[in-house]
Amino acid sequence: PFVSKAIGVPLANIATKIMLGRTLEELGFTKEIVPEHFAVKQSVFPFVRFPGVDAVLGPEMKSTGEVMGIDASFGVACAKGLQGAGHALPTEGTVFISVRNADKRDIIFIAKKLEDLGFDLAATEGTAAALARNDVSVRMLQRISVGRPNIVDMIKNRDVRLIINTVSGKTPRKDEVAIRTLAIAHGVPLISTVSAAAAFVGGIEAMKKHGLSVKSLQEYGQHYTPPNTPAARK
Repeated sequence: PFVSKAIGVPLANIATKIMLGRTLEELGFTKEIVPEHFAVKQSVFPFVRFPGVDAVLGPEMKSTGEVMGIDASFGVACAKGLQGAGHALPTEGTVFISVRNADKRDIIFIAKKLEDLGFDLAATEGTAAALARNDVSVRMLQRISVGRPNIVDMIKNRDVRLIINTVSGKTPRKDEVAIRTLAIAHGVPLISTVSAAAAFVGGIEAMKKHGLSVKSLQEYGQHYTPPNTPAARK
């Protein structure tokens, strides 16, 4: 269903007719369709309904639905998907960053992009030190278990607009679980991988420059017109 909507072709309908004896030539579907837009599937997770559950993904199924973000820009398509799932990305304010050691090098470019876009940055000690060494302006916060002010205060006071927090290992630290749980409870968009952070920051950049445009699914899917023949109509 997702691919059918993304390329504008009723694949299940075509497959059914093939099983009934029709050919692809009769149905006018003989070439691969490569759309000029991006379609991003965004899962909808019910973490807000389960207070205290860590908002981290694993091998088990946790989503309760999905939405599609579609746009000529990959970043905006990602942003639309997240907005459709109930988490609109901010275009200003403070972003909190706390990533595991393996992600610190990759997060630097993303943090610089956020700084260039006008965001204020806050981070825990290790992440803040890595960013500062690379000339990124960042406010260092105490770990929750160490003292205050910390990210808990910022979330409760609604002083943070976006959280980028990657899992440190197979057994997440207590602080990490608390951060993710509070983010979900207070409706703060939460990104848990560096690759997702890069995509969504690209979406924020595109939204700030060009805004969001809206087109119907039919406009995106004008790639296939069933042939007007008796064989195709059956």
